[in-house]
Amino acid sequence: MVQLFLILALLSTAYAKPKAKPVTVSVPVIEMDGGRRLVFERMFSSERQVRAKRGFWNKLTDIAIGEPEFHRLVRPYSVALDSHDRVIITDPGAFGVHIFDFAQGKYKFVWHPEGKEALRNPQCVAVDGQDNIYVTDPDAGKIFKFSSGGKFLGAIGSLKGGEGFFKRPTGIAIDPKTSDIFVSDTWRHKVYVLDSQGQVLRTIGKNGSDPGEFNYPTEIRMENDDLLVVDSMNFRIEVFNREGAFRYAIPGLFRPKGIAVDSEDHIYVGEGSTDQVQVYDNQGRLLYYFGKPGRGAEEFQTPSGVAIDRSGRIFVVDSTNRRMQVFHYYGAAQ
Repeated sequence: MVQLFLILALLSTAYAKPKAKPVTVSVPVIEMDGGRRLVFERMFSSERQVRAKRGFWNKLTDIAIGEPEFHRLVRPYSVALDSHDRVIITDPGAFGVHIFDFAQGKYKFVWHPEGKEALRNPQCVAVDGQDNIYVTDPDAGKIFKFSSGGKFLGAIGSLKGGEGFFKRPTGIAIDPKTSDIFVSDTWRHKVYVLDSQGQVLRTIGKNGSDPGEFNYPTEIRMENDDLLVVDSMNFRIEVFNREGAFRYAIPGLFRPKGIAVDSEDHIYVGEGSTDQVQVYDNQGRLLYYFGKPGRGAEEFQTPSGVAIDRSGRIFVVDSTNRRMQVFHYYGAAQ
């Protein structure tokens, strides 16, 4: 009888509690030539926003003992998408990797705290054809490999004594045709090309400011047959073919961060100096930009990682605002 009374009391409290009104976000649509347009879709920052709706008894338990703690983005940096459109986000502030699966209503946090192979500072992320997850760690000097389910598979670049081979591995990309691994070593001013087992095949670039040279390269992206490299202290993006031959550069950037390419070969660059995402064609000409400094929708504080899925949705890591913003680009034929 006492238990029934307690349940009824909790229910009355639950139903008496006023429901929060949904917040309506009004963001202008960016209209472009040929019917192209960019539309803001949503923001997310927590495990709670991806989990399936909690059932009646779970809600009742939440009222009685409090809601469970949900993982949140702390200092997100880089983003990749796998073949199931799961959103994979590195978070140096949380010392791990968030995996958001909106299609299944699931979430997973991946980390590895074990001894000499501890994940210290997860930086950039890429996935291979089997949805294995590769994460660079500049502090450890290694690349950490996880299965699609988050199981630790090993570290690439480990040396005896637990040190890493790389001085400061930062950007990473996987060639979908060959499974070769491209990783930028920021302090060595070059890009290493590894086979799928982690053996060095060749390197691209050297320190300098001429075409094909680097001054602290950071993020990289492999799209189609192009390798795009953020040449941060030369304030440009350099584009190579997969063999490492220089093709062209996009100059005049100030704090370029993450890069991505859409279905029309437009290049998206997170620009940290203006808190915008700038969009270029494949000749390096600026087409348009979106965003401005702030905390609202379509406002950024340090847009870092960028990724684009097959339907044209653009995921932008809004790092200092501790969230992900999602846009949708509709091309000329859509």
